[in-house]
Amino acid sequence: MLMAQEVGQPHPGQLGFQQSVTPMMDSIVAFHDHLLLWIITGMVVLVLVLLVVVIVMFNQRANPVPSKVTHNTMVEVVWTLLPVLILFVIAIPSFGVLADQEIVPDGERTYLGSQIFGGEVQVPEPTLTIKATGYQWYWGYEYMDEGVDFVSVMLNEEQRQANKPDEPRLLAVDNELVVPVNTTVRVLVTGADVLHAFAIPSFGIKVDAVTSRNNETWFNVRETGIFYGQCSELCGKDHAFMPIAVRVVEQDQFDAWMAAASEGDLAGANATLVASAE
Repeated sequence: MLMAQEVGQPHPGQLGFQQSVTPMMDSIVAFHDHLLLWIITGMVVLVLVLLVVVIVMFNQRANPVPSKVTHNTMVEVVWTLLPVLILFVIAIPSFGVLADQEIVPDGERTYLGSQIFGGEVQVPEPTLTIKATGYQWYWGYEYMDEGVDFVSVMLNEEQRQANKPDEPRLLAVDNELVVPVNTTVRVLVTGADVLHAFAIPSFGIKVDAVTSRNNETWFNVRETGIFYGQCSELCGKDHAFMPIAVRVVEQDQFDAWMAAASEGDLAGANATLVASAE
């Protein structure tokens, strides 16, 4: 079981995905673990069995006079139809997951991923809109309706040890993106110079940040904490050093933080938020 401080970030020896904290990531995990993994395992076993059969039955000792048959209609039909059927089995549920990723909830639309993989999930319409802009090599965030904006830059090791020693190396930033828990957040993603990508594994989101274009995604996080991501598009020499950090807090904490940040005191707002979380 993951320790609390490890939720929302990679950890040594990890296998599989990071722990899911959103409905979207729930569907991705279910799609992978309950369908794709079984299909992949079956294909690997099938290929392994065929290889063993070929090695045992058709080596020079067991089969000194090789067959000169070049065609087998049944075999050709099977190896054509079987992959097609597999692709259909994969495609049908994947359409639901993709649709949920591409369409921002409106509070009424049925959440397809939950229907396909079981359970009932109601996702309310967004009440917060944030614009994330990728720069070389940091992120800028703007709360569209609140008029608050700031940049988020990775802390070097000296800064991390001095200010945020409990946060992970190469992922800790000076200003986290702050959002309330159990709230649907619309994210507009764009770039200011070259291609970037806004990706947070625990949320199940990954969206290209393209100059002069707004791409859109969303998330609704059910747990408080800090969740990390990184730019996932090669964008230059410091591509590996532009992390994303999202601090998810209770609604009253977010309201207090936003009130202070709206007055221009971002440092004070962050300090108060950290103190209230301890």
